[in-house]
Amino acid sequence: MSQTVLVTGASSGIGQAIAQLLAERGFKIFGTARKPAAATSGNVTMVPLDVRSDDSVRACIERVGPIDVLVNNAGYALMGSAEETSLDEAKAQLETNFFGVVRMVKAVLPRMRKAGSGKIINIGSLAGITAIPFGSFYTASKFALEGYTEALWHELRPFGIHATLIEPGFVSTPIGDSTQVAAVPLAPYDSVRQRATAALGRHVKNGISPEAVAKTVLRAVQSRSPALRYRVGTDAAWLPRLKSVMPWPLFAVGVRRTFAV
Repeated sequence: MSQTVLVTGASSGIGQAIAQLLAERGFKIFGTARKPAAATSGNVTMVPLDVRSDDSVRACIERVGPIDVLVNNAGYALMGSAEETSLDEAKAQLETNFFGVVRMVKAVLPRMRKAGSGKIINIGSLAGITAIPFGSFYTASKFALEGYTEALWHELRPFGIHATLIEPGFVSTPIGDSTQVAAVPLAPYDSVRQRATAALGRHVKNGISPEAVAKTVLRAVQSRSPALRYRVGTDAAWLPRLKSVMPWPLFAVGVRRTFAV
């Protein structure tokens, strides 16, 4: 009997690649989007979901039924300096990227605990390990996901439920098309913000494929005892190591050069 997998944010990019690959491997896949373009996409059944809404999450879980694997991928990027980002914009970023994950996990855990099995796979980011200048609240959401998933790993282990974090580096996806920018920019930040945003765009364009992330998710899904963390891409593999051994001033120089700040 094939396992049922729910992939949030599956209409494009990483989520779409994950859903398609798992469907090709015989899993029963449900993908979500706030406004699904079609009821099905290939072998993926698309269902509506807004991870910011308790009612939407509840309706999605009731429609899908028992879930063996939850892949939390839904999210977006917000660019702007910390000072020029409003509190409402910052809250909205965390509401989707972090609390959206929390809602989904809380929704699936009762059945997983009763079944004594299940996998929760959260799509994190290299930004959860080393900060992106002018992406402070996106970074904060991914740092929060790091700690949350690590705590889940400990809490859920006695119930036979595995918590895993996927940490990709730069991935070539259309995320830039949906990137939001702080609505009220401050002139003193203009030139450096523009350079940082352009640099980020270049790195994303030249990043690894979404399929590379999907293959790593497949490894975690198929593993009897998946690891807590999987890092995907060369930059995700070596940057955290450099950060752990290099003096901060030297490491910071590299970050500033990467983002042209």
